[in-house]
This record gives sequence, structure tokens and C-alpha cells, in this order.
Amino acid sequence: MSNKFIWSVVVLFAVSGVHASELGDMFKGFLKQQLTQPTQPVAPVAPTPPNVPNAPMQPAASADKPADLVVKALLSGNASPAEELRIGQQIAGNLLGVAPLVKDDALQRYVNKVGRWVSLQSERPDLDWHFGVIESEDLNAFAAPGGYVFLTRGLYRKLNSESELAGVLGHEMGHVLRKHHLKLLQKSQGIALVGGWLGRKYKNESEVLQNLIGNGAEVVARSLDKDAEYEADRIGVVLTARAGYDPYALPAVLAEIGHVAKTDKSVSLLFKTHPHPDDRLAHLSEAVGDTLDALSEGQSGAARFYRLR
Repeated sequence: MSNKFIWSVVVLFAVSGVHASELGDMFKGFLKQQLTQPTQPVAPVAPTPPNVPNAPMQPAASADKPADLVVKALLSGNASPAEELRIGQQIAGNLLGVAPLVKDDALQRYVNKVGRWVSLQSERPDLDWHFGVIESEDLNAFAAPGGYVFLTRGLYRKLNSESELAGVLGHEMGHVLRKHHLKLLQKSQGIALVGGWLGRKYKNESEVLQNLIGNGAEVVARSLDKDAEYEADRIGVVLTARAGYDPYALPAVLAEIGHVAKTDKSVSLLFKTHPHPDDRLAHLSEAVGDTLDALSEGQSGAARFYRLR
């Protein structure tokens, strides 16, 4: 089955009438440059499960940077990689305090193998990426700054191949790479920084971050700008193809989720915080065009896909 035919079938689920944008044209050029020779999936050496506890982390206080300066760095959009990591640890720890990792070590190792291989195709392969499947029957996936990526048990059960897993993880990596959640925090918390109020009230950096972030589960579930979701979809397709997987895997997942009734409780949060899958497919179709048809067919990895017990 040709890629062009597959894409045509997927786009049948999309909403019609979306016009091509300047950003879409730029993305087509980017794809031509980046996706000429995708490599074959190879698992990285000795991957480990996500090193995140099932309870909120308490990052060590910075000895050389007062808490108010850490807050200013975050809200000004100039957080260092170390600060980004501490923020991500706080959010991830809070999230796992609400929905812990699925107790299946083989599953967690497998997801980390795939995720870390895909992360090597990104512009931030040096991040200490962590991936995990959390206990929830909702269909959803989350990312936190610093390289933390999670998907729910419910969404994992919807996947049919390793390439689809790579596509979902690639989308969430896109949020980390473009620092979408940091930008959201910056916008939503900017007024709290007036006069360095938080930095003066809370001297411990951990306390400052906790008061900025609040409930980690609420932060990662908060609606991002639609353009951020569309951008993460494009990045997900690029990373999937670079890793040697079927680049149509992510659109296939979106099409599958799009079939779920809006009244189904498993998608209530996803549909509330994300554009509908039909809209996402339409934007991907406009951005990609026929660029992917020139690529060799990527691997699906269906035979080695880890099935949940």
C-alpha cells in the first residue's frame, strides 16, 4: 500500500476547508531538508525506566542563585537547562503522586527504549529524557519541561505498533523541545512576580516552584495554544520519520482517537485541552502535502510492539 494512499485514507477523517498557511509552506521545506534519509530503529544501549518517584520531588535549593532570581528566570523565559529540569522534576513528581507508573517493568523499559531512540533524532539529544506509562484509563499523553514524557495506560492500549508509540512520544517531545509549558507558566504566572513577591516570601527554591506550579497534574493537563499542538504534531511526524518509522503513524493514532465519541469519558480531558483530532489531521495534511511520498516506507515495528498484559 503506497504512502500516498495511506495519507489519503487518513485525511478522510479530517475537517475540510483549512487553508495552507505560511508556516505550512516553511514546514514543507524543512521536511525536504530533514527527512531525506531516515535511519532504521535501533534501541539505545542499556536504557533505564523513568527515574521519577511516585511522590512529589523536592529539588535541592540553589546555593548560588536566590529563589527570586530563579523565579525571574522562569517568568522571563530565560530558564537555564538546570532550572528547566528542576521545574520538570517538580511537575512530574506531582503528576506521579496522582497517577503512578504502571507496575510493569518490562513495559517501562520498552517505552524508554523507543522514546530514547526517537529523542536522539531531536535537537536536544543531551537531555536526560524519561518516559513512562501511567495508571489511567483516559486517552491522553503529557510532557513536562526537562525531558519528562508520559502516556496513559488507556492510550497505550489504543496503539497497534511501535511506530504509533514513537509518533505519540514524538508529539510530546515537541512540547519539551519548544518549551511550550514553560511559556504557558510564564504567561499565566507573570503577574505574581511583581516586586519579586514570591522570591521574598519563599526563600527555599522548592517552595517557590511549588507555589508557581501548583498541582503538577493540573499544569500538564492545562490547555496549550492550538498552534502549540499543531507544531508538536509536525515535530512528531518529523522525529518519527527520522527514526526510521512509518511517518504516517501519528496521523493513524489521531484518526483512531477521532472515532471515539465525544461523550466517552476516556477522551473528555483530551478533547477539552486539545484541538479535535480531525482539526489536527487537517493541519498536518496542509503542512506536509505530498512531501512524505518521496520517502522510503518506514518500519511499523508491529511484531516487536510490547502488548500490555
